Amino acid sequence: MISDQPISKLFVSGRPLRSYEFFPAKDEAGWETLRATAAALRPLAPDFVSVTYGAGGTTRERTARACALLRGEFGFNVMQHLTCVGHSRTELAAVADQLHRDGLRNIMTLRGDPPRGQTAFTPPPDGLGYANELVTLLKARHPGFCLGVAGYPEKHPAAPSPEADLANLKRKVDAGAAFVTTQNFFDNAVYHRFVEKCRALGISVPILPGIMPALTLRQTQSFSAMCGTALPEELRARLELAGDDAAATEAVGIEWARAQIRDLLAQGAPGIHLYILNRSKAALALASDMAG
Repeated sequence: MISDQPISKLFVSGRPLRSYEFFPAKDEAGWETLRATAAALRPLAPDFVSVTYGAGGTTRERTARACALLRGEFGFNVMQHLTCVGHSRTELAAVADQLHRDGLRNIMTLRGDPPRGQTAFTPPPDGLGYANELVTLLKARHPGFCLGVAGYPEKHPAAPSPEADLANLKRKVDAGAAFVTTQNFFDNAVYHRFVEKCRALGISVPILPGIMPALTLRQTQSFSAMCGTALPEELRARLELAGDDAAATEAVGIEWARAQIRDLLAQGAPGIHLYILNRSKAALALASDMAG
């Protein structure tokens, strides 16, 4: 079994990394869309792609299928997400062992959101309550794992304060995380301030900005409300002006993301992680900008 290249080694090159996030498909039509998107992105030679993981492992088999497809059929360097939700320590150890046997070496390590219908996160029996505990478990199990963790430039919705949220992030990094990928944001000043605060706190690992192009006003408002992401008034106005014209709203979102990406790379960001929602159009439109 060929093992993936640890993402931490890619950062050493000093060049900006390019990565894209997929989610497991729910039906065969979705799998064909995922496959078509992967085929379109292959010529771009991304440094890695990531695959999300449902609460409590609800997409575990589909996540494994997506990882196998993206690695085997397209040759991508894959980072699978893994959460604490719904798993005991023994189950998490077994998942880690299977991923290692399969050759995966990169894991996005998350606490995870509460299962559907629940508002608060409750650790399962003999489970883990925080992402830093999952980082500790995975590094103890397989020290060669390269672990990414999530950062929230505008604060995790459940965190009591920005300071507490940053302290939680530092615990994850101190436990062995190799890099941070941020939640989506639409104002680069938010990212730059976040990086400054992280550095002041002693968080020195790469902080990879996550960008999701705004493709519709309704979708963008929904994601922003769920993740606690501020929607700049200028972007809202542009999307409202585009109205129900899908092509026009998509053009607005891509142009806004393009300006973000160019500024981020000009200011020294270590790369760009694009949330593509299994679609290739925005990724292809932004490819040259992501190249730096």
